[in-house]
Amino acid sequence: MSTSTAAGLLLGFWADRVLGDPQRYHPVAGFGIVATALERRTYADSRGRGAAYTAMLVGGAATLGIVAEHLTVHHPVARTAATALATWVVLGGRSLEREADAVHAHLAAGDLPTARQRLTHLVGRDTAALDGSQVARAVIESVAENTSDAVVAPLVWGAVAGIPGLLGYRAANTLDAMVGHHNARYERFGWASARFDDLVNLPGSRLAGALATLVGGRPRGAARAWNHHAGRHPSPNAGVVESVFAGSLGIRLGGTNTYYGDRIEHRAVMGDGRPPGPADIPRATRLAARVGVGAALLTALWAASRFGLLRREHPIH
Repeated sequence: MSTSTAAGLLLGFWADRVLGDPQRYHPVAGFGIVATALERRTYADSRGRGAAYTAMLVGGAATLGIVAEHLTVHHPVARTAATALATWVVLGGRSLEREADAVHAHLAAGDLPTARQRLTHLVGRDTAALDGSQVARAVIESVAENTSDAVVAPLVWGAVAGIPGLLGYRAANTLDAMVGHHNARYERFGWASARFDDLVNLPGSRLAGALATLVGGRPRGAARAWNHHAGRHPSPNAGVVESVFAGSLGIRLGGTNTYYGDRIEHRAVMGDGRPPGPADIPRATRLAARVGVGAALLTALWAASRFGLLRREHPIH
C-alpha cells in the first residue's frame, strides 16, 4: 500500500497548493475544540497531567488514522483518496504563503499599521511598535519555521507512518501551539506537548534545512549559518530552518521579540547579511515553495520505495 501512500501524499500536497486550507469546518479547528474541552476537564498544574492530556489527544488522532487505513487496506484507490484528504487537511503551506503575501502587500503599499495588524495572523508577538524591517523579519521567521512544521514534517510522518502519522503529527503540533507556552498556566501542564512536538519535528526540520540549503541559491551561506547559528536558537528545530533561510536569502534574522503580557525574549542573530526588508518576503515564500515541492517528491519517493523493498524482501511465489 505504500504506492497508495505515495500517490496520496502528492495529491494532498497538490490540493494544498491549489486550494489552501478548507475554508469551513476545518478538522484541525474541530480538534482544537475537543482539546480545549478536554483541557477544562483534566487541567492541573502538573507535568504528569499534561503528559496524559497529550497522550490521549495524539493517541486518539493516530487511532483515527489507523481505523482509516484498516478500512481501506484492500482498496488502493480508497487508500490513496484517504491519504490525500488527510494530507490536504494537515498541510498549511499555501495558507502560510497567502498570509505572508498579504502582509507584504500592505508593506509595499506603505500601510504599516495594517501590515502590523495582519502580522498577528502569523506570529504571537506584540506587533504594535514594529517597523517595516521588523515586520518583514517576523514574517520570514514564521515562513521558515512553518515551512518545516506545516509542510515538511507532516509529509515525513505521512511517508513513515501513513495516515496515522499525518494525523498524529498534526495533533502534536496543534497541542504545542495551544498549550506549549512558557507562562504560569502552561509551564508544567504544557511541558509534555512542547517536548513531544520538539521530538517529532526533528526529522522534518533537518530535511527542510537540507532542502533550503540546496535550492536557496546560496548553499555556502546557508550551510555556514546552519553550522554557526542554529544552535543558538531556543528551539532545536526552528533554529535550523530560520538560520538556513537567513543564509540562503543573505539576510539576518533573530533579535529581540516582545510578546503580549510584556514578556521579552532576546533571540540570537542568525545569518551574516543585511537586515531584512519587505522585498525579502516574496523571496522567502518562493524558497518555501521550492522546499515544499522537494519534500513532497522525496517523501513520496521514500513511501514508494518502501513498497518495492517489501516486495523484494517478501517475494510472492
